[in-house]
Amino acid sequence: MRKIFAATILCIAILLTGCSGNLGGTNDSYKPKDPLIIGIDDEFAPIAFHNKNGELIGFDVDLAKEAAKRLGVKFVFKSIDWDNKREELSSGNIDLIWNGLDITEERKEYMIFTRPYMDDRQILLVKRYNTHNIFSENDLAGKIVGVQTGATAEDYLDMNIALKDSLREYKKYEKFFLGVDALKNDEIDVFICDELVARYEMNIHPDIFEVVDVKIGGVAEMAIGFRKGEVELRDAIQAVFDDMVADGTAAKISEKWFQADVIKQN
Repeated sequence: MRKIFAATILCIAILLTGCSGNLGGTNDSYKPKDPLIIGIDDEFAPIAFHNKNGELIGFDVDLAKEAAKRLGVKFVFKSIDWDNKREELSSGNIDLIWNGLDITEERKEYMIFTRPYMDDRQILLVKRYNTHNIFSENDLAGKIVGVQTGATAEDYLDMNIALKDSLREYKKYEKFFLGVDALKNDEIDVFICDELVARYEMNIHPDIFEVVDVKIGGVAEMAIGFRKGEVELRDAIQAVFDDMVADGTAAKISEKWFQADVIKQN
């Protein structure tokens, strides 16, 4: 009887141990490196950007700082060329990307992700009064269109050859703010970008920009990205993020930046 009982306890222990590798699971013996380097585009308001005093602020910056505090490690933010994020991550120059990162099939080739924490879609940012009469994807034909290099909008246009060929000109910008400046200076007719950042630009510059409320491509999901194989790090950050959602901290940060709770409930 004792042997049977001991064997049963051993089986239960093995089963419980096996569960620790699941997304969002925790491993009490795991200690992440300190500091952890987060790759970001630091000119991507309101996700991550510098204020007038040169301080790095933003929605994902606040989320990451809170997660770091709960994880007991320091997060160091490192500005990267967004188009080179694969090389930065794979080489070990950064440990993760937490910066309005959409989950895509191409990124799944070299990243693993947390569960998505926010939905995202691509929409059209135009100059106020929309003098080029751009109201839908069909109206892009014959227009000068801008996107950020390495962004979801670029992926969408590159996969839609007929749409891309219909454009008068197709311009790519290394940084988000460069595309916004190009639109402001009439170098492009429309900038295709994330809805949240487009609405932020419109809200702070209502005299310059407006948003065309039409979806371009599918709805994407935003998550935190890691090198393949970094399952324990991913799960440790997922666990503290889940706590932030459960106790309402993530919602408060969202309301600070968007005046609404845009955090997905998993």
